[in-house]
Amino acid sequence: MKKLIVLVFACVVTYVCGAQKKWSLQDCIDYALANNITLLQNKLSSAQREIDVESSKAALLPNVNFNTNQSVSYRPFSETTTSLTNGSMTSTSAQVNYNGNYGVSAAWTVWNGNRNRDNIKASEMNRQLAELQVEQTANSIQEQIMQLYIQILYQREAVVVDSEIVKQAIIQRDRGNEMFSVGSIAKADVAQLEAQVTQDQYSLVRAKSQLDNYKLQLKQLLEIHENDDFDIVVPNVDDKDVLVTIPSRRAVYEAALNIRPEIQSNKLNIDAAKLEEKIAKAGYLPTVSMNASISSSNSSGRGTNFGKQIKKNWSNSAGVTISVPIFDQKQTKSAIAKAKLNTQNSELELMGTQKRLYSEIENYWLDATTAQQQYISAKSNVTSMQESYNLVSEQFRLGLKNIVELTTGKNNLLSAQQQMLQSKYTALYNLSMLRFYEGQEIKL
Repeated sequence: MKKLIVLVFACVVTYVCGAQKKWSLQDCIDYALANNITLLQNKLSSAQREIDVESSKAALLPNVNFNTNQSVSYRPFSETTTSLTNGSMTSTSAQVNYNGNYGVSAAWTVWNGNRNRDNIKASEMNRQLAELQVEQTANSIQEQIMQLYIQILYQREAVVVDSEIVKQAIIQRDRGNEMFSVGSIAKADVAQLEAQVTQDQYSLVRAKSQLDNYKLQLKQLLEIHENDDFDIVVPNVDDKDVLVTIPSRRAVYEAALNIRPEIQSNKLNIDAAKLEEKIAKAGYLPTVSMNASISSSNSSGRGTNFGKQIKKNWSNSAGVTISVPIFDQKQTKSAIAKAKLNTQNSELELMGTQKRLYSEIENYWLDATTAQQQYISAKSNVTSMQESYNLVSEQFRLGLKNIVELTTGKNNLLSAQQQMLQSKYTALYNLSMLRFYEGQEIKL
């Protein structure tokens, strides 16, 4: 009984801990890469391309087929039946006759301008493109997770700031009521303090709602559909993480050119287009194929058994076919022209992708640089605004400052805090993206 109680307690603890699990950034990435539907579909597509490769390799082999034909004839009112078999007239009085034919045939394309082997190369390229698409999707998912994770972290701190603002507003309202009771301030000032509490509470509710919305977006991205509360691990982030040295944009770009799957896909598309040109040009070349067959037959009413008939009627054949294209209504010429245009288009797509890649990296670099500078300034500004607000609050308590000055000081402090949070997480996000494009794992 004691063991049973311990087991039940362990199960309850496991369930509660599982329901309250907090997700780290790496947890989110690992789970998404294992469960995202789009990514799983891309992996299935890659597996299909692998089957296509095997099919194209099998096209080098000959086709072998077995054929048979069995027929029965029934002549109920005929006393004598005459049939021609292998050039001989045969008469029989049987009302039911049957005939059988048996054969094995083979055909093999010996050479068709090397198109069959080039088709294998094309299938291999399509498989590699499918694998690169899997990588692109995985990268996109990780980038989206990082963006939402950063937004959740930012919004969590924004909720803390707004909560503190509400506390201060309530304290100021209560202090205002005390001052009104002794005649230090007017009723209008008390009403304004009450309105400020309501406004700050509304801002807090809106911040919490936005936080829940970001969490919901992250859950949906992870393909999590349970109704359990979802929360993330809050990492320890200090100034050294925010103000870390920013890598050179040129170094990041050169590294990205060698590892980013979208660049590799474009390069592979160019190779595939050039291969299509080669395949199209093979339309001008002849095709050589070989064929062979063996066959035999049997029929009733011959006076000999099945084995003797099969042996007697045994036939072998073999042949070579050469097909030389002379005029194909310019189909080959048109195919070559289209393939060349496709090659040029693929080259332009590579140039466009390279430009977009550099633009993305440059934007990350500029945003990271700006955010670091803003963070240094905003942090100093928060310290100044906090000291100023504390001084104004004390002076308001003593009746030396009015409600307008108090509200202005609070708004300045709130604005400074928001600027510091925004610059902090903007720097963290863009630094992470630069490292990710450089080939490092995505992390804070």
